[in-house]
Amino acid sequence: MPMIRATIRWQRIVVGLESPHYSRAHSWSFDGETTVRASSSPDIVPVPMSDPTAVDPEEAFVASLSSCHMLWFLAIAAKSGWNVDEYVDDACGEMSPNDEGKMWISVVKLRPSIRWSSGSEPSVAQVSLIHHEAHDACFIANSVRTEIVIEA
Repeated sequence: MPMIRATIRWQRIVVGLESPHYSRAHSWSFDGETTVRASSSPDIVPVPMSDPTAVDPEEAFVASLSSCHMLWFLAIAAKSGWNVDEYVDDACGEMSPNDEGKMWISVVKLRPSIRWSSGSEPSVAQVSLIHHEAHDACFIANSVRTEIVIEA
């Protein structure tokens, strides 16, 4: 089985800036080549301790669900003979308290807009079936208890 790896690196930026006023900015490195600036969400930890221009873990969670779904959707569509020219998903996650009062991302809404190649557009029912199969195959969706709603 494949091993998925990520290197998360944080370092104190300003010496003397003590707890709890330290920067939450850090980096995520993947495959040894790609590095992404990350931070806590400024909605949770105020600026300047958060970097609003960086990706926060909650955004990454929503993006990973959307990306996984899209990759499966494209593969299933291609295997079925449908050609996608563009796929744009304005995905969003909703946070709410769970039964114990702890915040969690309870719902992720995937709202893909798909542009098909000319003369290669499946029916609404076929698109719905492709979304269902993509959701069922998505590794990330199969790994979480968050409700995932596809608003195609």
